[in-house]
Amino acid sequence: MADEDYPSGDAAGRLPPNQALLPPRRWPVVGESAPRPSDMPWTITLAGLVDRPVSIPLDELRAWPRRRYTVDIHCVTRWSKLDMEFEGLDLAELLARAGVSPDARFASFVARSERNHSTSLPLETALSLGAFVALGVQGGPLPEEHGGPVRMVVPGRYFYKSVKWLERIELLAEDRLGYWEGETGYHNNADPWREERYIVAGVRKLELKALVQARDFSGRDLLSVQADRMDLRGLNARKAVLRNASFRRADLSGADFAGANLSNGHLEGADLRGAVFRGADLEGANFRGADLRGADFSGASLFGASFCPEPEDREAWGEARLDRSTRIEPEQLEKLSDAQAAFLTRALGWRA
Repeated sequence: MADEDYPSGDAAGRLPPNQALLPPRRWPVVGESAPRPSDMPWTITLAGLVDRPVSIPLDELRAWPRRRYTVDIHCVTRWSKLDMEFEGLDLAELLARAGVSPDARFASFVARSERNHSTSLPLETALSLGAFVALGVQGGPLPEEHGGPVRMVVPGRYFYKSVKWLERIELLAEDRLGYWEGETGYHNNADPWREERYIVAGVRKLELKALVQARDFSGRDLLSVQADRMDLRGLNARKAVLRNASFRRADLSGADFAGANLSNGHLEGADLRGAVFRGADLEGANFRGADLRGADFSGASLFGASFCPEPEDREAWGEARLDRSTRIEPEQLEKLSDAQAAFLTRALGWRA
């Protein structure tokens, strides 16, 4: 890819820890790809601790004068895009229509989605970060799969705080955890420079010991489990939820992770010979220095996954070990950064 395809400036200095830079032409779809079907006209409702609850029709909102914003976005699954150009309206401007009660301390942003998912921030934080309501991106309408026709954008936080398909803003006196924070263990503050990705581990040591002895994690929710250097040969982890799990230098040869969620997993230096990852969520997983000979990644989601150091990295972990027995499909490389795709192309013996 030509250098001019990347944003200008010192990209490495603008990347939070352990993030990989994606070129402008790539914008992965994360989470749901469409809003909840509804025959109701789209409105943005301002409610809760406001002086005048109001519902603003989307067409009216589109007619307001817009501002342009240039924002770096950072996904919790370890990819970043710099200099994204949005059009929209300041959150502060929108709230001024309803008036903010002195008791309002938090803002909850609710999506028109199948699960009505939401996220929240302290109101002062949202305003100080310059949160805005986006109606357009890169000179055109906001695509539906990326939150169109209207979404929140919160600069300076992982992108799960920028809720898609915005339908309701509610001001609250007490915080109300959103879907990602309350149900899946994502960090409520979500500062990418502090790597606030997840909350604390969700499994006790005695429970983990029993699971390790049985070598059966199947179907379990083991957020941030710590299993570094463990002998887990032949582990059954089918459909397990292992977000932010750490398996550094573990022996996982022959392990079965089919259908599992290993997003942001740490597998650096692990022995994964013959391991099965078919249909697994491996977004943001780190496989640097791992032995992946004979591993099967068929159908796995690899957004933000890492198999070798990025140019700006200073990590000690080197390249993963792969050969022609490692099963990765060519179309999966399209979801990776250029450095990762180039490494896998070479390591798998494919033509560039």
